[in-house]
Amino acid sequence: MKATNSMSMTFSALSENEAFARVAVAAFVAQLNPTMEELTEIKTVVSEAVTNSIIHGYGEKYGDIYLHCKIVGDSIELVVEDHGVGIGDVEMVRQPLYTSRPELERSGMGFTIMESFVDEFDIESVVDRGTMLRLVKRIRTPQSATHHEV
Repeated sequence: MKATNSMSMTFSALSENEAFARVAVAAFVAQLNPTMEELTEIKTVVSEAVTNSIIHGYGEKYGDIYLHCKIVGDSIELVVEDHGVGIGDVEMVRQPLYTSRPELERSGMGFTIMESFVDEFDIESVVDRGTMLRLVKRIRTPQSATHHEV
């Protein structure tokens, strides 16, 4: 059985840490040699997940976000977890354009965007306990990588 490579980090639920999380995951997944499109999709997914934890999970309260990444074969598994307010109706929040914070002019497309960019997308949430998102993206080796141009 092939060993997996993993990375975990914890950071404060502050908007300035969203970019940090995105860059850290991009650096970690670089070993799979993703295409620019795949890398952009992964960074977008991380941004959306972390931003949701900050805005919807904690709101104005302090808390930590837990980010776990694991490479298994040709896939990256991302788990983004908070111990915030949780989600009462997961199916409702998965609907495009739904937002629990309309006063912040949020688009309500975060989960829709995340789901469209990954191969697997799971949400586990308990009210007053927090939310965990699990996202898996397979990195598809570009066909052009098999021959090199000089």
